[in-house]
Amino acid sequence: MSNIDIAKSYIKAVQTNDQATLGALLSPKVVWHQPGKNQFSGTKNGIAEFGAMMGGMMEKSGGTFAITHAHRYVANGDLVAIEIEFSGQREGATLDQAGIDLLRIVDGKIVEVWLFSSNPEQEDAFWG
Repeated sequence: MSNIDIAKSYIKAVQTNDQATLGALLSPKVVWHQPGKNQFSGTKNGIAEFGAMMGGMMEKSGGTFAITHAHRYVANGDLVAIEIEFSGQREGATLDQAGIDLLRIVDGKIVEVWLFSSNPEQEDAFWG
């Protein structure tokens, strides 16, 4: 399976809430770089910290936070960049924007992830 195939499987697992596939794709020692200046921002080390962050995001958004579209997958060695759109709703607030997910894939596992938001201020306001 190519790194682009792994990235496509990752996006599909996130979109369908397929925790088994997601767990198989992410390294147990994944390093996750969450952007912004909000309660979820910062570097998460390992699957447990990543899972706690995602659980908090789903709770805050009432389960509405989602990657709605993935448009392009481009690779350079062990890096794959994915052009995405993501959204969520909570208490009358809406999050709807484009972003880039950059995955570093080594030996078939996602070992590091950097996220980029097109409107960091909106994302910070949404997450608080």
